[in-house]
Amino acid sequence: MPALIALLDACVLYPVPIRDLLLQLASADLYQPKWTSQIQAEWSRNLLVNRPDLTSGQLQRTITLMDAAFPDAEVRAYKALIPTLTLPDANDRHVLAAALKSQAQVIVTANLKDFPAPYLATLGIERQHPDAFISQLLEQQPTQALAAFRQQVAYLKNPPKTALEVLGSLRKSGLPTTADRLAALL
Repeated sequence: MPALIALLDACVLYPVPIRDLLLQLASADLYQPKWTSQIQAEWSRNLLVNRPDLTSGQLQRTITLMDAAFPDAEVRAYKALIPTLTLPDANDRHVLAAALKSQAQVIVTANLKDFPAPYLATLGIERQHPDAFISQLLEQQPTQALAAFRQQVAYLKNPPKTALEVLGSLRKSGLPTTADRLAALL
């Protein structure tokens, strides 16, 4: 089991290309993903609002598959920590509480401003944008990370996509460095 534990915020599970790549990298044992049922509910609820072509049943199936693939990912019994934490947005304290409970070293989030690095450092946690987090995994374990990306591409069947199309989706989703590093490895 990988030593690196990362709490995935709802904002990195919402975009399908980012979620898929993060989960493939976890499947390749490059890190241990963590989330809560509240995080799962948040990203799926927001996606349902913005994607009327999706159904709640489809998203619940995705969540069920995620939980089955990573049975140790769901963090529980973290809520008692919430009142002890201070963040710019009080609604984000549950994320930090779950990270602390799971002993995560990093919170992967696109919402960096609401997780101040100096405060997190006092708690022994770092926050990283998904582009930085994934790029770091690519740098540390390029062969395994590239294999995970290729697996992500292979799983896309409806509709099928090429590696270049998936790289374009990653760029469009805010992962330009990741896309460039993957392209260089192909």
